[in-house]
Amino acid sequence: MSNQTVDKLPTVGFVSLGCPKALVDSERILTELRAEGYVISPTYDDADIIVVNTCGFIDEAVEESLDAIGEALAENGKVIVTGCLGAKKNVVVDEHPSVLAVTGPHDLEAVMAAVHKHLPKPHDPFADLVPPHGIRLTPKHYAYLKISEGCNHRCTFCIIPAMRGNLASRPIGDVMQEAQRLVDAGVRELLVISQDTSAYGVDLRYRTGFWGGRPIKTRLKELAGALGELGVWVRLHYVYPYPHVDDVIPLMAENKILPYLDVPLQHASQRILKLMKRPAETDNTLKRIQSWRSQCPEITIRSTFIVGFPGETEAEFEQLLDFLTEAQLDRVGCFAYSPVEGAAANNLPDPVPEQLREERRARFMEHQQCISAKKLHRKVGSVQTVLLDTVENENAIGRSSADAPDIDGVVHVSGASGLRDGDFARVRVTDAGEYDLFARPI
Repeated sequence: MSNQTVDKLPTVGFVSLGCPKALVDSERILTELRAEGYVISPTYDDADIIVVNTCGFIDEAVEESLDAIGEALAENGKVIVTGCLGAKKNVVVDEHPSVLAVTGPHDLEAVMAAVHKHLPKPHDPFADLVPPHGIRLTPKHYAYLKISEGCNHRCTFCIIPAMRGNLASRPIGDVMQEAQRLVDAGVRELLVISQDTSAYGVDLRYRTGFWGGRPIKTRLKELAGALGELGVWVRLHYVYPYPHVDDVIPLMAENKILPYLDVPLQHASQRILKLMKRPAETDNTLKRIQSWRSQCPEITIRSTFIVGFPGETEAEFEQLLDFLTEAQLDRVGCFAYSPVEGAAANNLPDPVPEQLREERRARFMEHQQCISAKKLHRKVGSVQTVLLDTVENENAIGRSSADAPDIDGVVHVSGASGLRDGDFARVRVTDAGEYDLFARPI
């Protein structure tokens, strides 16, 4: 190594696609590459090899991933494919037979083996090339914290368990150590993610671990409470509405974690929910939402839904719209059903035509848009704490406790002189749109 200069070191380019869980996988691969002495290149031209971390959940994501692989091959020629689409190796190889290797998701060892085979690692890597918190793809002030891998559910529209396996929770001590390293590195918001956050620890029978010299159970409530002691924002994502989720609401009311809950409800028709193999007690869901709001009036509830699921009738779609009106959810995403290869739902009768699926998605979003706009306009005149993501001159874009990055709205802040990316700012809301707020510092 002493005779090598940095420009002669083996160099890897990286393309990261997909959800935050895939992003965390990308960060771990990059961290390992850097730990072994590889240089990470931001361009195709300077890289000796390209790694593409793919998404393969829905058809659009598959096409995006295949296009990204094709671009990398055209620009560089040496490509290793990993990620969810890698679980469908035949799809990748049929489209791009010249790729060097294909590995599945969450398989660091296989990715590194492929890199080693086609681009041998340096003989004496410097350990101090890698910071303690690893290599990250998010801004310095927020980070995703993955607490488990896989899922025990068998939703008929989903193939994630086939790709990533059953639930495998990380030991709570390991999670907390990573969280502490991130906070020590300047992270001001931790976004807790997994395939099923509320099931954390089930596979370990809530085994007792240790953090800070004290025993702590591997369970969502205890994890959230411990994270809340780190002095940063803590935001919970992908939370199934199990009864024990009620236990974390008091932590939100006490300002220990953000009053924000991302609960994927998917539909409101009990028949459709049963076809999806999802919880099917809509009335209970409404009662629990009311209970959460009574305990923590500031709570923001986000959810996602699927319209046009096989067999969905017009009456059942209207039932979903009625549910939105009654639930008054704060943040909502919607997908038109996509027949993913290998999903059990593809075998259900009465598929909804694609044009009708898209029409229902548009009607759904228009309906929710009115709800969102009214809820946001009620915030005009209020004072909010905002975490600033970008500051340019005197204009900034930030997020309140109600806004997760990339999926929710933002707060446009004018008159932000003297503020920097990653700062917290107290602002007064001056106006509101359908999804975003406008504010000035106070």
